[in-house]
Amino acid sequence: MIQLRFISAFALVLFIASCSNNSEQQMGLITENAMVVSARKEASAIGADLMKKGGNAFDAMVATEMALAVTFPFAGNLAGGGFMVYRLANGDVGSIDYREKAPLQASEDMYLDEEGNVIPGMSTTGAMAIGVPGTVDGILQVHEKFGTLPLEEILSPVIALAKKGFVVTEKQEKRLKYYDSILTAVNGKPLDEFSGKKEGDTIKRLQLAQTLSSISKYKRDGFYAGEVAEKMVSFIQEKGGILSLQDLELYRAQWRAPIQFQYENLNIISMGPPSSGGMTMAQIFKMIEPFNIGQYEHNKAEYIQLLTESFRRAYADRNFYLGDPDFVDIPTEQLLNTEYLNDRMSNFTFDKATSSSTVSKGEVNYAESDETTHYSIVDQFGNAVSVTTTINGGYGSKLYSEELGLFFNNEMDDFSAKPGVPNMFGLIGAEANKIQPQKRMLSSMTPTIVEKDNELFVVVGTPGGSTIITAVAQTILNAHEFDMSMQEAVNANRFHHQWLPDMVTFEPNGFDDATLEELTTKGYIHNKGYTRIIGKVDAIKVLPSGSLEGGADPRGDDTAIGF
Repeated sequence: MIQLRFISAFALVLFIASCSNNSEQQMGLITENAMVVSARKEASAIGADLMKKGGNAFDAMVATEMALAVTFPFAGNLAGGGFMVYRLANGDVGSIDYREKAPLQASEDMYLDEEGNVIPGMSTTGAMAIGVPGTVDGILQVHEKFGTLPLEEILSPVIALAKKGFVVTEKQEKRLKYYDSILTAVNGKPLDEFSGKKEGDTIKRLQLAQTLSSISKYKRDGFYAGEVAEKMVSFIQEKGGILSLQDLELYRAQWRAPIQFQYENLNIISMGPPSSGGMTMAQIFKMIEPFNIGQYEHNKAEYIQLLTESFRRAYADRNFYLGDPDFVDIPTEQLLNTEYLNDRMSNFTFDKATSSSTVSKGEVNYAESDETTHYSIVDQFGNAVSVTTTINGGYGSKLYSEELGLFFNNEMDDFSAKPGVPNMFGLIGAEANKIQPQKRMLSSMTPTIVEKDNELFVVVGTPGGSTIITAVAQTILNAHEFDMSMQEAVNANRFHHQWLPDMVTFEPNGFDDATLEELTTKGYIHNKGYTRIIGKVDAIKVLPSGSLEGGADPRGDDTAIGF
């Protein structure tokens, strides 16, 4: 999920700096009752409007997810997957995994040539890259379990939006222009629906409106069976893919227990495997807790060192031990054991960098494209949901069904095509994440809810591929350790390390030269020249008054709307 190279980094940094350096606290939108923060104002507005009409956060989740599929096809989707973490008003928590699966005909060596080498592009582009879609079953299960409004009422404004169309933003124009030749090459012709569209133009999604109408009328059978399913499978197989009607028939989202861990007076609730987010973030927080990170100056050398070294060790474990819990045994208790994590940090020193070549996986005994999108919701009843959804790369596999109005995911790349070979985000995979039929691929998505002193405190998440986990962790620390407003916590410059490659990535122009020079002298390798932005965090903070403050990331078109 690689972030957009064409975004004007300089203009972005000026905006962020103006927010972060103001002596007065910069606040995001504040509302009294409910709020949605998402990547598009149209999606946030539809979700907020449903809650204003009496719906709850889960009704708004269904509508927001589908509205993002309409207005943000770069990452919003029907033919992808995702994760939701929730907290009910009474304090009960849970999560649902609607991650894609490998098709029945998938095999461990499907992306290897006769000599056992990975075939470039096969797992990222075109029909063979497509995993079994999970999004539609996910939202339908959420609606069935927690929804209060009829599905037809929830989807009606989304279908109307698809028919009426949405206005192209400046950032969207740049994305479409950048990907136009790639989409044309994969589909064999320009996509008239998107090709050549400029800022201010309106894009109507008439075919997608029909697909949404099928789901509204027939629910699960409107996507996983019947006419839509048959057209989907026929299209993918004609393009050389292996998705089958049986794959669609068998797919079910799974309700799972989230990962919960304590950090100081916080209870952090995040997504468990096959998302690596909750486990990896838990390791990070537990490794830094003994050091009292709040004593160090924000985004200066010691703070960066401590986080970087925890990132390095946590990602090394992530890459070796984590996978689909339905297929592999994950040593959760041992990976989160305090003694184990203290031992992992025992060779850390502020004097110099630890080389990643000396950091492997921890010794444990057994018994994931930036083109993701995240949204956070809190309703007037006190329910909260944190949702991250994706089709993996920008516009997924780039394969588009004009008849159905769908871009299909390229989620198969999140498996280990071959142990030890990095995926499109540079993440090294191992045996635990090898390809198997009906298996879910490992993800970095980290939808998270934070309680403070047993009360709802922050709802947070972000896109960003392998940088998701570190971006979410830093945002939580910004709000908790440095008492930033939600908007300031989101705006603050971010950095990232993922074990391999052994490099600290800093957002452009956001860190002073003296700090970078000090890190260099201690042996840290860091990016020079252009780098992508790290995440687009959408978050909500509950203020002491009980009001809600939104943090909508200025790195994108993200918008908070509430009442």
